[in-house]
Amino acid sequence: MQVTETLNDGLKRGYSIVVTAGELDEKVNEKLVEAQPDVEMKGFRKGKVPMALLKKQFGQRLLGEAMQETIDGAMTKHFEDSGDRPAMQPEVKMTNEDWKEGEDIHVDLSYEALPEIPEVDMKSIKLEKLVVKADDAEVDEALKNLAETAQDFDDRKKGSKAKDGDQIVIDFLGKVDGEAFEGGAADDYPLVLGSNSFIPGFEDQLVGAKVDDEVEVKVTFPEEYGAANLAGKDAVFTCKVKAVKAPKAAEINDELAKKFGAEDLAGLKAQIGERLEAEFAGAARAVMKRSLLDALDKKVSFELPPSLVDAEAGQIAHQLWHEDNPDVEGHDHPEIETTDEHKKLADRRVKLGLLLAELGQKAEVQVSDAEMTQAIMNQARQYPGQERQFFEFVQQNAQMQQQLRAPLFEDKVIDYIFELAKVSEKEVSKDDLQKAVEALEEE
Repeated sequence: MQVTETLNDGLKRGYSIVVTAGELDEKVNEKLVEAQPDVEMKGFRKGKVPMALLKKQFGQRLLGEAMQETIDGAMTKHFEDSGDRPAMQPEVKMTNEDWKEGEDIHVDLSYEALPEIPEVDMKSIKLEKLVVKADDAEVDEALKNLAETAQDFDDRKKGSKAKDGDQIVIDFLGKVDGEAFEGGAADDYPLVLGSNSFIPGFEDQLVGAKVDDEVEVKVTFPEEYGAANLAGKDAVFTCKVKAVKAPKAAEINDELAKKFGAEDLAGLKAQIGERLEAEFAGAARAVMKRSLLDALDKKVSFELPPSLVDAEAGQIAHQLWHEDNPDVEGHDHPEIETTDEHKKLADRRVKLGLLLAELGQKAEVQVSDAEMTQAIMNQARQYPGQERQFFEFVQQNAQMQQQLRAPLFEDKVIDYIFELAKVSEKEVSKDDLQKAVEALEEE
């Protein structure tokens, strides 16, 4: 095998590779020797078919496979010898397309190499960690909101009409084509109007109803309804209103605390305080992460592979275009041009991505199977009822796994750098932290 360099310009590399006919023939012979013990042919015992006959019978069939393996092997050896790591999939082209058996194979290999990443003294990086303590007023406000979500209902004055948000207690019987159907009846059913827990249009027709009213509710089951015998069918529900109740916030006491798994009100307040401070810590981490990335961006400079930058700029432009045109769900739209602003942002992202990947590799940062499983489960919750199918889809899709693994890996590298950097704490108010977070969103 002969390898000749044809291009060395910045990170761009080009090579001409010649695989001789002899090397290719040797590869075919290796495959025949490997297969010989299992080959049976009329007139010969198993494993005793002469090599010449095997080659005549199977050589042509093995030639294409041998060519691919030989070229792949030549590329692998080149990258091992050169130490280059391609930024994207290398371009491989066979130049003697009119090749005939017995001739050498000529292949052109081109790619952009990943750059050498300079060393970074993480201990020289200075960061400020914002710290917010949950005060009594914030805990009381969160407790009040919690009480509203755990609302109770009190009977309205006799003769009051039900309003949106009220709870009504009803007996109902549903019929399709005059016939009652399974699951279409209940007694003393508490229904909160506006909760959208019933078929679309059902709750709207009960707004304005009073105790002892009988209301005929006419609805159409959705086409995608779970029960096939009801999907798309018109139905009539006879509803008897037995109570109309107004919502009220639950009382803030030990009973409320027990509803949320605490022993008493003091325990619930402690839980709320811990949750608030965890939320504040998460926001503060995002602010400190941005500060770290800004510091690394200023501290480090190296040549970037143009193909990676162009691909990232195109992705940014595409994403921003869809954000500006939310009505367009598919990708049947005009070609989106990248701007200097897109390229500037792409430069930063590619540089920091390569840098963090290098730092993580040198520090032997790993994403564990347990962390991946948790990430997949968190994502699967976005697809209620289809969690298992989503889990199986991710297990069979390497690209999707990488999409989930990448942010986990990045966060672990960020945490690794935080441990080495000089971090000072600064206690601030909730409003100050909020302003810092808003500043991130504006950039």
